[in-house]
Amino acid sequence: MAKCEICNKSLNYGNQLSITRSHISKRTTRTFKPNLRTVKAIVNGQPKKIKVCAKCLRSGKVVKA
Repeated sequence: MAKCEICNKSLNYGNQLSITRSHISKRTTRTFKPNLRTVKAIVNGQPKKIKVCAKCLRSGKVVKA
């Protein structure tokens, strides 16, 4: 399963709404996927390829190799 190895962000589920004439007529389920990037980072002093979400990359939680 696709998951960020830093914050454990994974799939979320919600509703996809179809709006017509100011009434919600149809609801179908949809998935929200995390924005994952494969990055070579330093883990335990050694470079390793890990999957990280874009939010963790921006916030500086990952040290790139």
